[in-house]
Amino acid sequence: MISYENLVRECLAQGVMPAVVPQLKTITLGGAVAGVGIESSSHRHGLVHDTMLELEVLLGDGRIVTATADNEHAELFFGLPNSYGTLGYALRVKAKTIPVKPYVRLEHRGYGSADEYFRALDVRLRAADFDFIDGTIFDERRFYLTLGRFADSAPYTSDYTFERIYYRSIAEKHEDYLSIHDYLWRWDTDWFWCSKNVFAQNPFLRKFVYGKKRLGSRTYTKIMRWNSRAGVTKKVERVLGLHSESVIQDVDIPLARAAEFFAFYAREIALWPQWVCPIGLGSQRKSFTLYPRENDWYVNFGFWDVKRTREANPHGYFNRRIEEKVAELGGIKSLYSESFYPEAEFYGHYGGEAYAALKRKYDPGGAFPRLYEKCVLRH
Repeated sequence: MISYENLVRECLAQGVMPAVVPQLKTITLGGAVAGVGIESSSHRHGLVHDTMLELEVLLGDGRIVTATADNEHAELFFGLPNSYGTLGYALRVKAKTIPVKPYVRLEHRGYGSADEYFRALDVRLRAADFDFIDGTIFDERRFYLTLGRFADSAPYTSDYTFERIYYRSIAEKHEDYLSIHDYLWRWDTDWFWCSKNVFAQNPFLRKFVYGKKRLGSRTYTKIMRWNSRAGVTKKVERVLGLHSESVIQDVDIPLARAAEFFAFYAREIALWPQWVCPIGLGSQRKSFTLYPRENDWYVNFGFWDVKRTREANPHGYFNRRIEEKVAELGGIKSLYSESFYPEAEFYGHYGGEAYAALKRKYDPGGAFPRLYEKCVLRH
């Protein structure tokens, strides 16, 4: 349950960082293993669970077992990621760290089409010459890759923790420097760009209502949860004659099919900006049971907003369209978000009989819900 904010602080004091640091301070290490964790170092190190070395797991019957990639509980080691607490809870995680330097030098490179953009990404991945790679797509004509390298020194450092907003700088600057600490948390201050939904990008409110201490994912999460309970936004939408659907998804698409997914997204969803992050296999070469990937790069597309239309659509219409397209392109999506799969299709993507065997072995008494119950039927 240690948050990455605390974990990063302790690691940086020792001159290292977790090999993959998810973007928001409140994410926990155990949560990133039981779910899916990603960041701009993922092109080298894979997802958070690809960096695992050892797990200590509390099972439903009270037993505690230690799982590694090659001991008697190896199937649990490769089955726990993306299981969302349906097989057991990680009490302790031993994971890979990497050495850091004090600063990160960034290059923001712009492109004008999806084909050009994903070709350039492929070149950079095969060259393997940057420590960090991610991207921001502002619309169907403005694509940016952000390439980062560790640096021993910096001529200046930018500060995006208060009045200046990081994602806006991407289209404004070709080069930038951040301390390693501020680089790791560059997205947290504005929850990528989702702070706009709680008016935190308004200069007056940002400075005098939020203040520096209240900017960040922790505050925005509390506001959005309150709004979900109170239904304020829904009431306003009804008055305006709008129908809305939350489209909060992270999907991983094989790099060779990324331009196809983007074309679908621009045509059918078109919520901007959109985050892009490439993923390699890291050190684990065996596929994880509940989050299988082939032996090639994937591209994570992250998009988190509300789709509003004048016409009414069936519940989950846009999210279901995304699920169908991801499956068509050989991709997979994270399960933290809303899911609308029929049960048979769901288990075709997430474990099937292998998951059932894990449940029989590690949770025979059914202390925990099944994955479908936890991640689909909860909604």
